[in-house]
Amino acid sequence: MTRDRARGYNRPAVRNAGRAMRWEDQRQSEHVEDRRGAGRGGAVRRGGSVGIVGVILALLASWIFGINPMVTLGLIEGAGSSGGAPQRVEGRTGPVTDEAGRFTSVVLASTEDVWQALFRQMGAQYRAPRLVMFHGRTPTACGTGQSASGPFYCPLDQTVYIDTTFYDDLQRKFQAPGDFAAAYVVAHEVGHHIQQLMGTMREVQGLQQRAGERQSNALSVRLELQADCYAGVWAHHSQKARGWIDRTDVEAGLNAAAQIGDDRMMRRGSGVVVPDAFTHGSSQQRVHWFSVGMRTGSLQACDTFRQTSP
Repeated sequence: MTRDRARGYNRPAVRNAGRAMRWEDQRQSEHVEDRRGAGRGGAVRRGGSVGIVGVILALLASWIFGINPMVTLGLIEGAGSSGGAPQRVEGRTGPVTDEAGRFTSVVLASTEDVWQALFRQMGAQYRAPRLVMFHGRTPTACGTGQSASGPFYCPLDQTVYIDTTFYDDLQRKFQAPGDFAAAYVVAHEVGHHIQQLMGTMREVQGLQQRAGERQSNALSVRLELQADCYAGVWAHHSQKARGWIDRTDVEAGLNAAAQIGDDRMMRRGSGVVVPDAFTHGSSQQRVHWFSVGMRTGSLQACDTFRQTSP
């Protein structure tokens, strides 16, 4: 199958054959902005400097899945720190028509349905994140987002950013094919939004400011593992409501969680695994916590800070 860069997505063939996640007839989200048709980075209207140093981009690019924890926690020079407003980009809103866009929008809509219901049960109101699809690079409130960073969540504008060509990388580079593997990517980033709404990010930020590097990395790991668990919670309730995944899809999601563990990422890179440098968790940890969320469907079961094993 040839890679369609214009669409940015070829449906991955799930290993061991089996049904693909049945998403085609589901509703799209109203909170999607598509900047892919406006060239590299979109049609930009200058509103001032973003005010973030280039080293953040290097840190972002060092982790192919999820944003750098320092960005997640807002421990960076915020947009507009020099007095100007962030750059504005004009993207298209409304339903998208290409396969990658429709898939992403449908998965986001599913997360909205699940989290709205769960927040309602807690007596709270859920505020859905925006999701921006882009190619190449795009301005964000956390600095310039780039494709090399992989999908990421910016807490400063409460937006998930994704270059949809990442789905191809997930299949070819990280050996994680399958629609549900790609859906897990979106659900994980929405998990960070849940942490933002519940105040977890602010709490962890305060702890990290008083911690050394090793302890700070350990806190980042627990934050990422909780986002994995929240992705599992979404999968649990989404399946109950829609019945759109099967065992093969679940295996694809678990495989994706394993493939982007810090230990496997380090082996692919330098060949040396340094546990004290982990920021997202090992393959075993990520699979475990995604499984916990998917099995229980409970936010309370996702307290990765008190339940520190694994």
